[in-house]
Amino acid sequence: MTNTYKWDCKTVDVKSVDDKADVVFNVHWRLNATSDKKDADDNFYTAGSYGSADINTDDLSSFKEFKDVKEADVIKWVEDKIGEEEVQSMKDNLDAQIDDAVNPKQVTKTLEE
Repeated sequence: MTNTYKWDCKTVDVKSVDDKADVVFNVHWRLNATSDKKDADDNFYTAGSYGSADINTDDLSSFKEFKDVKEADVIKWVEDKIGEEEVQSMKDNLDAQIDDAVNPKQVTKTLEE
């Protein structure tokens, strides 16, 4: 089973810092995993994780105008903030969630009357 991962980092909080407007200081992120396996209804198995990451605004020497900020920039900020090991840990957790859905260790059933 192979899972693919996709960041969603399009929602950000901005503020003015010194003479700069719309400085991104917080990112609301989501990391989604999608399996190459499908369930009985022909849907790919998925799992997701979400949170927020504070972005340090102390050094704005490489500041980008908000209109020029791309999601790829924000994803890098989030990954840098969270750290490589924690990002891998999150992916491992998503893999485990999908594996549990594909190969459940328990199921719930209802008795017939």
